[in-house]
Amino acid sequence: MNYDVASLVLAFAAAARSFAPDVWFLVRRLLGAGVRIGASTLIEQQPHSPASPPNTASLDDGGRR
Repeated sequence: MNYDVASLVLAFAAAARSFAPDVWFLVRRLLGAGVRIGASTLIEQQPHSPASPPNTASLDDGGRR
């Protein structure tokens, strides 16, 4: 193996070791953003059901709050 190749491999190994935590942090952030975007898209695609009437029962009517 040539010394230039060996030094290049060592340089890449050192760079990978030093930047790996930043890369993993960035990957996790991107995956989290993708999940949030996907979830909001799925929520928007759901058919909207009519809203149920609010619970107006009071304690005087025998209902619970």
